[in-house]
Amino acid sequence: MVSPAETLASSLNFSAFSKATELKSRIWFTLLALIIYRAGTYIPVPGIDPVMLGQIFKAHSGGILGMFDMFSGGALMRMTIFALGVMPYITASIIVQLLSAIVPAFEALKKEGQSGQTQLNQYSRYLTVLFAIVQSYALAVGLETMNAGSGSAVMVPGLFFRLSTMVTLTGGTVFLMWLGEQITARGIGNGVSLIIYSGIVANLPHAMAQTLELGRTGALSTWFILFVMVLTVAVLAVCVFFERAQRRILVNYPKRQVGNKMYGGEASHMPLRLNTSGVIPPIFASSLLLFPLTLASFTNVQQNGGFLADLVASISHGKPLFMVLYAALIIFFSFFYTAVVFNPVETAENLRKYGGFVPGIRPGANTSDYFDYVLTRLTVVGALYLVVICLLPEFLMSTKAVPFYLGGTSLLIVVSVTIDTISRVQSHLIAHQYEGLIKKNKHNAK
Repeated sequence: MVSPAETLASSLNFSAFSKATELKSRIWFTLLALIIYRAGTYIPVPGIDPVMLGQIFKAHSGGILGMFDMFSGGALMRMTIFALGVMPYITASIIVQLLSAIVPAFEALKKEGQSGQTQLNQYSRYLTVLFAIVQSYALAVGLETMNAGSGSAVMVPGLFFRLSTMVTLTGGTVFLMWLGEQITARGIGNGVSLIIYSGIVANLPHAMAQTLELGRTGALSTWFILFVMVLTVAVLAVCVFFERAQRRILVNYPKRQVGNKMYGGEASHMPLRLNTSGVIPPIFASSLLLFPLTLASFTNVQQNGGFLADLVASISHGKPLFMVLYAALIIFFSFFYTAVVFNPVETAENLRKYGGFVPGIRPGANTSDYFDYVLTRLTVVGALYLVVICLLPEFLMSTKAVPFYLGGTSLLIVVSVTIDTISRVQSHLIAHQYEGLIKKNKHNAK
């Protein structure tokens, strides 16, 4: 396992950036699209009492609603047209990706290339609409049943409110799905990831202001605030290192003679990422653990007491059982999702078709076993890295040292999206430089 020699700041040529007009237009388009998204997170759904809604979400912020609100950039807490965010689209995309690995019909579409991928994307869109309809209707019904103090968040409950909310939220999700695809095609970076990223980053100033306010009132000492800042920077550095870390497997291609010329004989590397599964394991693990807690808060299980109340209390944030289950689920989903996105048998077969081989390993089954062996060891380290990053805030909460939640999942999303976006910017700059050299050579040839 090695970390790439290049860093995030390397190869950023600002003189080349000033001349790359296409790249600048892509960046401006991305910024404009993100501004439109952020503006939509403040357009409320009709028929909602904002005061009562704020009190309700404050009581249920520790459950799955709090995590969804983080991904929606605060739109869920304000109950705006983008309250569902892109979570239905992400869920649909993951399901289609899983089906393409276990269902023969979907697997055949995946192997068809661009046409098959287009069809799979269409299935993801259909599932997105279905999930958005179900989730928006469930959210409308849930808002009608939730009360805070002396009133409900819904001014006029009934069928009309449910239908209007369902249409509004579904339309908002479909618009965000379209906006994310437009950013991917005409902007810079992955559109859906940037939408989530902007929602998380938009809440950072508020979180920093809250921290400084705690220091001003004396709830937190100045030294402790400095310690938290240093810890955050250290965790960011660790995330960047592990997200960039990869194992490069040497692959050779034999020489072949065509006529009087020799072709091939090159040596390349196959990069295997340390964290192949990305942020999917923490998201899945959090969703599974927080779902029972959310149901319990809606059904008043904790107020009734008994075994279920004790069980719900033991799997809340910062509790030992929650941390053990959280770690176990992260490890499980790390191996599961890695097995879905990387097929050693298919990779070894593709390598053999093009004449490539790993030095010292026979092509075919031996190469597949070697890939599986290396990837298993990498996944062990990557899963442990995810566990440490995600359990650090839980440990701080369990010791009552930190009165706010420093989310490991949101931190991973910010780091991974930043790395991916910067890499795409670098790719555009390199392509622009090559294009300039080609035009210069053609001009000199004339």
